[in-house]
Amino acid sequence: MKISFTVESRRPRIGVSRRRLLAGLAASLPLIVASAAPAQPQLATPVLPGTPGAAPAAVTIEGRALRVDGQNFAVRGVAGDGPLALLPGLGATTVRSYGEDPGPLLDEAGKLGLKVIAGLWVGQPRQGADYTDAAFRARQLAELEAVVTKYREHPALLMWGIGNEVEVDLADDSPVWPVIEEVAAMVTRVDPLHPSLAVLAETGSDKVEKLRKAAPSVRVLGLNSYGDALTSVVERARKQGWEGPIIITELGALGQWQAAHTPWGAPFEPSSTQKAIQLRRYLSALEEQGAGTILFLWGQKQEVTPSWHSLLLPDGVWLEAAEAMAQAWGGQSPGGNQAPRIASLRVAGEPSAPFAAWAAAEEGAFTLDAIEPDGDLMEVRWFVMAESADRGVGGDAEQVPALFPDSVRQSGPTGARIFGLKPGRYRVFVELRDGKGAGATANMPFEVR
Repeated sequence: MKISFTVESRRPRIGVSRRRLLAGLAASLPLIVASAAPAQPQLATPVLPGTPGAAPAAVTIEGRALRVDGQNFAVRGVAGDGPLALLPGLGATTVRSYGEDPGPLLDEAGKLGLKVIAGLWVGQPRQGADYTDAAFRARQLAELEAVVTKYREHPALLMWGIGNEVEVDLADDSPVWPVIEEVAAMVTRVDPLHPSLAVLAETGSDKVEKLRKAAPSVRVLGLNSYGDALTSVVERARKQGWEGPIIITELGALGQWQAAHTPWGAPFEPSSTQKAIQLRRYLSALEEQGAGTILFLWGQKQEVTPSWHSLLLPDGVWLEAAEAMAQAWGGQSPGGNQAPRIASLRVAGEPSAPFAAWAAAEEGAFTLDAIEPDGDLMEVRWFVMAESADRGVGGDAEQVPALFPDSVRQSGPTGARIFGLKPGRYRVFVELRDGKGAGATANMPFEVR
């Protein structure tokens, strides 16, 4: 099924007519589905503590390879709190947490044969953690040791993830490296069966080298990286001397800090289709380099927009990114279903405009072009939100912008008209659902003057 839909094109990189783009999307689908993919690794047998045969996995490192109970193990998975049941079918092996009690996640993942990178939250100095305070350091270490002791024998445990971008936004990051080593050394002492991983925000010019020298107990390098930086992140880490396993502990199609912006500073977000196209590239490149891959975020989160990093819609509907994961990991999307594809979200009458603007007494109009590759009927939802004014650092929680439900005066599968807003900065969103669990989404910033 084809519908006309408006999606903002972030980068005018390819000059292709709408008809040709739609035809290309449709024609490529069978080729994508049929393309060769890595064989899906054998998942662990679903088992929980207390059941016959339950035992902690012995995780070892041989050079750059990770082995579980003597078998090579490919880290392919997600970070987030979305439903896990879809993941094994996609070819995922792993789920990453950040620092909450890992018990419920370990149990749920264990039932599905998934392994868990259990996060040990290390306080961030930019949020008030004071590592010159010996009492604070001792208290934090004792709390983390209690977690490791409690869950070290869980059969779903893969490794311990130490911190998340602890070094971010610091003029002097020297206090954090000894703290990471303290935690990693504790893990080695308390749980020798499971290695520790430290998570950095990209490589920087020397961050990997600093970690390598100051925290020798860390056995696996975790890097959060986005966009085209993913194509070189492994090589850059190796040049700083890291010779052990590397896992991309957060990856996404584009970070908002990497995006082009409107004149008022609103970053342009790719559509779910554009993101999936990029993710296919990045997952393939990282697989070739032998890096583990963890996509961010399996769930839904407000960060600039509710959809920027979200791999699911708020109601759990999965997006085309799930197909990209399955194709890279040798799995299959649920039921072989394919998500809707968005060709373009545009300003009506100005198809090349990257954003819209109109006077308060006027109305704005947007057009939409999309296809449904399986021919399913689609539900189309349009809505308007204020542009986010609450921009966090390093993934900090953000307030959800206000909704303006009465501003969408006319809407349907080919577009929408917006009226009645006070002067300000906003975004128009569109969500498509195929009624079989898959969807698509796009948005465009606009200004009312």
